[in-house]
Amino acid sequence: MQKLFAVIGDPIAHSMSPLMHNDLFGVYGINAHYHPLLVKKESLQEAVAGLKAIGISGFNVTVPHKERIIPFLDYVDPLAGSIGAVNTVVNKEGKLHGYNTDGTGYVAGLQTVLPDFKNRRTLVIGAGGAARGIYFALAAAGLQHIDLCNRTAEKAELIKNECPYEVQTTVYSKDMAEKELSQYGLIIQTTPIGMSAASQGFPLSLQRLDSKTFVSDIIYNPLYSPFLLQAQKAGAEIQNGLPMFVYQGALAFELWTGIKPDTNRMKKLVLSHLGG
Repeated sequence: MQKLFAVIGDPIAHSMSPLMHNDLFGVYGINAHYHPLLVKKESLQEAVAGLKAIGISGFNVTVPHKERIIPFLDYVDPLAGSIGAVNTVVNKEGKLHGYNTDGTGYVAGLQTVLPDFKNRRTLVIGAGGAARGIYFALAAAGLQHIDLCNRTAEKAELIKNECPYEVQTTVYSKDMAEKELSQYGLIIQTTPIGMSAASQGFPLSLQRLDSKTFVSDIIYNPLYSPFLLQAQKAGAEIQNGLPMFVYQGALAFELWTGIKPDTNRMKKLVLSHLGG
């Protein structure tokens, strides 16, 4: 019988996960199919119960459900629990197990182009599920100074206070972060701003950006958000969200199947469909 996999979120039409995972199922001879499912905030509990009832083998979780889904799972991996966000769910004998591959996937992608990231003072923009995963993974990897900037300071303070790893952090407002921008060697944009026509704009101004700063945006569709294009225009080296997307997807695929997939194939496939 064919196994069923999915990704749930809102919006979801932009996701390249079905393309990537369905290709991998074919490559490795697995009888399975991966579907994108639009799930509204108010329907999350019912959706998770429905997926469990039909015996789904596994699914990914994206905005805005990564934090909200935790109470509806049977088990949460300790790392995902400390982060407070889940992006990958595995059905193990009828029980839904939650994991977080966002942060480790991001770090794996970052290391391919910025091996000295541990020595750079870093600013993370945003305080959602992806920001938490990235912050925790960077701290676990040994990065000593990671500041946070978010519209709601309380959410950023929670990330800072709940992280089990030793790291120096200051929480900034947007205006304060813009004033400090030249001090950073690495800036990571984790909000949905720039992901679609409905969320255009900039999370903060890059007027004071140092050209030696490495700027990263976890958005991969479009390949280059307005924020990244602004950073590139200022002379900074940039990285879009494709490496994180590929590596977190590879980790999820391994959790579901036990197979470490070909990440180069995954990247080329997504790039070809995005026009890169």
